[in-house]
Amino acid sequence: MALRKFGDSAYLYPGSPSTLIRVFDGKAVLIDPGHGSGRHKDLKREIRKLEFDVRAQLATHGHADHVAVAPKISAPLFIHRFEFSIAESPLNRELLTFGSKAPKGFLVFQFPEEVKVHAVFEWGDELFGAKAIRLNGHSPGMTGFLDDENGLIYAGDSFFGERLIQSVGVPYLVDPESFKASIKELQNYVNKGYLLIPSHGKPVEEEEAVKLLEFNLKRVEETESLILDLLQNPMSADELAFRIMEHYGVAITPQKLALNLVPVRAFIAELYNRGEIEALADGGLKWRTKTR
Repeated sequence: MALRKFGDSAYLYPGSPSTLIRVFDGKAVLIDPGHGSGRHKDLKREIRKLEFDVRAQLATHGHADHVAVAPKISAPLFIHRFEFSIAESPLNRELLTFGSKAPKGFLVFQFPEEVKVHAVFEWGDELFGAKAIRLNGHSPGMTGFLDDENGLIYAGDSFFGERLIQSVGVPYLVDPESFKASIKELQNYVNKGYLLIPSHGKPVEEEEAVKLLEFNLKRVEETESLILDLLQNPMSADELAFRIMEHYGVAITPQKLALNLVPVRAFIAELYNRGEIEALADGGLKWRTKTR
């Protein structure tokens, strides 16, 4: 796969996730090295073609598909401090997704290797020509990297391509309000002329970016309203996730259902905290919309 160049010093290696190669002081910095048995070899090959050495690796967050090959690339890995234990601990990654240790092979990106994080950063820090910006909601420390020199933001999983959302039903998130706030922050950057590069999906700018961000925002807001409608009849989180996937026409598998349970539980917590739903112990833990 050929690299795509942006500006004078940024290159994108496509994939899911894509990897941004940022040239800084004559060396390459990788953002989200990714996963896959040959991914590290592919990246090294492309960087050799550019005649650079790898200086550092940055990760938008600690999910396995973004950091799995980092140990196979001889360069330190930097990540936001909220993501440190998620990246380093295979068990923590499973806990975040499944709520406990997951059945073997059950999660899409489940691998036993540890990932060594060499340094942590804060939002607002300058890192190798890029600024770490807060885009959380998908994960606790989800970070975008703003590259003023090349007029772009590598936005990680702060938003998703339309096709991916349609295949799963609901954007993967752990905090709906933070996710929505991040989308609105990105809308501000689009209005300033920045190109947005999601980890999963093609780079977008101008009207195309506006439409895609609005699609993400609308799907989250629609899901909140849908949950309130569905919970007119009490149901468990599992039942609710199933019904949401049915509503969006998603092919239902145990793996996709487990994935959707994460954002569904996050929606339940948000709506409960706002006083819009209540909990019931009725043959199990169930939730119901409060009558007004």
